[in-house]
Amino acid sequence: MTLWNPTALNPRMNDEEESETKGAPIAGAMMSKFLEARTVLIFGGIDQKLAERVSAQLLYLDHVSHEPIKLIINSPGGHVESGDTIHDLISFIESPVNVIGTGWVASAGTHIFLGAPKERRFCLPNTRFLIHQPAGGARGPAVDIAIAANEIIRMRERLAKIISAATGTDIEKVREDIERDYWMTTEEAKAYGILGQVVTKIGEVK
Repeated sequence: MTLWNPTALNPRMNDEEESETKGAPIAGAMMSKFLEARTVLIFGGIDQKLAERVSAQLLYLDHVSHEPIKLIINSPGGHVESGDTIHDLISFIESPVNVIGTGWVASAGTHIFLGAPKERRFCLPNTRFLIHQPAGGARGPAVDIAIAANEIIRMRERLAKIISAATGTDIEKVREDIERDYWMTTEEAKAYGILGQVVTKIGEVK
């Protein structure tokens, strides 16, 4: 799984912290500017560190004011539980969150994307979307593998219900579609109910 190197939430970083962010996709100083603009970025694989960083930023911005927050997503997916945290926080905080997909919004990335109401789900024109069932990699005694397999089945059903509720797509169709990788263009994602609107200018996100 691709890992994203998170940067600090604090807009003012000391020399040691700044040194640690060298080579990161976005430098700490730049990240602070995004926070000033009430913009949070999810780029790369979704894991516990990214969930912690994004959660801290969402909670911080919600504490500062209840003005809308922009959450930009470009992700191949990652840990379901880490995605769960961000998905749930989007509706937990009082600030409305506009999610904006770009590049690809896949797997756990789509799960996060669906945390916002449909009218607040946007994407840029060349975005691709992916839904599928969770994957496992259990090892060890047969009984542990059986437990893990049962948990995956429960998780798949939970995610299918979330997708169905968020998109308006019949649950049986969702169950069938997520049996395999189900890729969608922007037009297909909009027809499916995942996407609210394709935008080309930031001013279109309101």
